[in-house]
Amino acid sequence: MTKTFKPGHAAPRSGQYGILGPRGGDTGKERTVTRGEPMPPTPKSGQTYKLVDATRNKSGRP
Repeated sequence: MTKTFKPGHAAPRSGQYGILGPRGGDTGKERTVTRGEPMPPTPKSGQTYKLVDATRNKSGRP
């Protein structure tokens, strides 16, 4: 199963996060989130986020 993230939790990586519906289906919407920032609220309750496209640069790496 793919790792999903709830709104308000810190993003583990920077990139594009797709919004999944309450039963895990793709909604077709994405949000850009920076590593360490909280995930934004979703349009409807019960929705979660899944990393779709991680940022491929070296900024922010220790």
